[in-house]
Amino acid sequence: MRNTGLVLTLAIVTSLLAQSSSSYRVTHTYTLGGDGSWDYVVPDPPHHRLFIARQTRVMVVDEDNGTLLGEVTGIQGAHGTAVAEVTGHGFATSGNDQSVVMFDLKTFKVLGRIPAAEDADAIVFDPASNRVFTLNGDAHSSTVIDPKAGTLITNIPLGGKPEYGASAGDGKVYANLTDISEVVEIDAKTATVARRWSTAPCKQPVSMALDTAHHRLFSGCRSGVMAVSDYQAGKVVATVPIGTGVDGAGYDEASGNAFASNANGMLTVIHQDSPDQYHVVENVETPQGARNMGLDPTNHRVYVVSAKFGPAPSGGRGRGPVLPGTFNLMVIERDSAGH
Repeated sequence: MRNTGLVLTLAIVTSLLAQSSSSYRVTHTYTLGGDGSWDYVVPDPPHHRLFIARQTRVMVVDEDNGTLLGEVTGIQGAHGTAVAEVTGHGFATSGNDQSVVMFDLKTFKVLGRIPAAEDADAIVFDPASNRVFTLNGDAHSSTVIDPKAGTLITNIPLGGKPEYGASAGDGKVYANLTDISEVVEIDAKTATVARRWSTAPCKQPVSMALDTAHHRLFSGCRSGVMAVSDYQAGKVVATVPIGTGVDGAGYDEASGNAFASNANGMLTVIHQDSPDQYHVVENVETPQGARNMGLDPTNHRVYVVSAKFGPAPSGGRGRGPVLPGTFNLMVIERDSAGH
């Protein structure tokens, strides 16, 4: 009986180690090309495609082979995309003209424009309320939209500069307030701020992902950590070191791994040992500037984007210009031994 128990214990430990130490690597690179900067990468899992913001448009890309399926055009300062499958409509923020473009999810044709507010950035669809929420950075607000009619419902003052956000699927929408290092909870049905909490010691929270099974919220912070909050209790329960220049985050429930995509050329992989305990598994090498990511929870792949850059400006400060035609999509997944 002792030997049986020992074997069982070793098997459990080995299984846990395998889950937390499996290597991730770039398995595919697709050249998408095109001019312009980029922002959020938003997966649409049921249709195996990605919406990638590209300054004047949103590229729609087949996530299985990197084929360009189409583009949503007529955007001035593209940032985020939200998919409201139930209405057949998609929504893309147009930050430079303070609006949201509504488009057909099948044809990608623009159907209309909805007024938002200054610096309309990320955008979130909440299925419980059947509403769309923009996060307007400079306006310190959220614009609420009816996704069927494509009309403005109201604007919610947030008391700080929102960056990225996420819906918990239960009528609550969360957003990072980067200038005051807080998370704000929005009641989607009443369109009001329900509560807020500090992300300290994390400063400048930007990216966000949710673990709804354990009510955990991951904030990628420009201060070089990921803060993990219990969003039911409204408090930070853990922090983990990440790279610099973070702008994307994800959580894969199947593996228990969280991710932070960083501009310094690394994807930080973090394993959830328990809802309040985490450790860094590895830092996967990515190209410089690959700060935005999307995670498809159905195939467990991470998608990051970047491009090649020309020489830096004189004096060595800042990054050089994007070289035309070099914009790439990279697929990152676990080695087959880790599946």
